Amino acid sequence: MARLSPATRDTVPRDQGDTFDEITRELGAVPQHGPGSVLIHVPKAYHWAFGLNSYLRKESSLPKKVQELAMLVTARELDCQHIWNSHSPSARNAGVPNEVVDALRDDQELPDLAPDEKVVVQYGRELLRTHQVSRGSWQAALEQFGKQGVIELALMFGNYSMFAMVINAFDTDLPSKRTEPLLPVGCM
Repeated sequence: MARLSPATRDTVPRDQGDTFDEITRELGAVPQHGPGSVLIHVPKAYHWAFGLNSYLRKESSLPKKVQELAMLVTARELDCQHIWNSHSPSARNAGVPNEVVDALRDDQELPDLAPDEKVVVQYGRELLRTHQVSRGSWQAALEQFGKQGVIELALMFGNYSMFAMVINAFDTDLPSKRTEPLLPVGCM
């Protein structure tokens, strides 16, 4: 159960009411799930966080399959049910093979990966587990995606790590039309 009640114009910082109005007008409502349901409480933070997210999702040089796989790696590494359940159907639709999605979810040995998938998984796991990327993984990502792409890949992992931390800290509700099994994670 979410730790915050839905935001209203009266509950956001007084100097951010106009930003709240602008965001909710664009969305049509106050976000009820995920990172938006938390960040809307500080509308200026919402604006900047989702501005970066919008760039990464709409203008990045990375293919959708790579973007979605990076989101799943982040969700799995940070045990974020919301991101997992929001993006695993999208990843499947973008071309991430079902057996890869399922193996990531269940923390099992991965099947043979396509070259782009292998790079994303290795880069993301190194970054999220050790907070560093080896020279070999960085070089493989650079060769696979180019300079712009490797920068955007790091930003994708960072952006979705921020979202996962917000989601996990505030225990936001899962998407209402969840179709994927929950991540197997330890109880808190």
